[in-house]
Order: sequence, then structure tokens, then C-alpha cells
Amino acid sequence: MTLRKMKSLIAKNRKAFHNYQILEKIEAGISLLGSEVKAIREGRVSLSDSFGKIDKKEIFLHNIYVGPYSHSQAGREERDLRRKRKLLLHKSQIKYLAGKVIERGWTLIPLSLYFKRGRVKVELALAKGKRQYDKREVIRKREIEREIRRLKK
Repeated sequence: MTLRKMKSLIAKNRKAFHNYQILEKIEAGISLLGSEVKAIREGRVSLSDSFGKIDKKEIFLHNIYVGPYSHSQAGREERDLRRKRKLLLHKSQIKYLAGKVIERGWTLIPLSLYFKRGRVKVELALAKGKRQYDKREVIRKREIEREIRRLKK
């Protein structure tokens, strides 16, 4: 594997696959402060309950938790740990996503956060919310498959 394609996973949104039907995936950069990148390198990040929102031809991720950096001075850095963070995408990608979100009522959900060539990237998904009966059906199918595999042994 070449150095160019190497990714190191930082965080994953596990609830996303349970609560949403993933329709498309897009890679995006994310605008962060230096201390936030250092905190992410330490693993102080959570994607649960986060979502993307389109504001004035820009896309922002809301509710991503990035904890404080361990070696920062407490008095110097007073910031919101769940502030909105801007996604770095091409204008054509933003128009495409905005059309899907507005026209079809889909949602933007971050699936994972990872380093790619030293930069923090977000795997963003266009998703459609699952109903309660859809979730139950998936669980039922998984249990049946597990039972079949157990009986084959």
C-alpha cells in the first residue's frame, strides 16, 4: 500500500448505521484549530449525535465533541467543545449536497474521522432516517443469520 492511500482512523460514528440508511459517502476536510488537532491526535473526539447543516452556501458540522488538549494552559484556552466546524468542500459538491438535502429531505451525518496525509478528514454520508420497524427488521435478520451459522457448525 502506498503512503498516499494510508488512512489512520480516529473515531467512528457507530450509531449512524443503526439509525440511518446510508445512501452516499463523501470525503471532506474540516477546519480546526491547532489545539483541536492535537486533542484529536490524543483521541479526545466523539461523533455521536453530530450532524451536518447547510448555512449560506457552506456546510458546517454541529455537535462534534473535541475535548481539551492535555498540555494546553487552562487559562489561555476557553472554547466551546461542541462548536460548529466548517467542512472544506468544492462549490459543486456543496451544491450537490444542498440539492439532495433540500429536495429529498436527506440528512448529512459524519461516519468517521481519520488522518489522511497528515490532515484530518471526515467521511460524510447522505443518509435517510430509519423508522423503528426498519431497525427491528435489521436486528431480526441478523439474529436469524447468526442462528444459521451456529447450526452449521
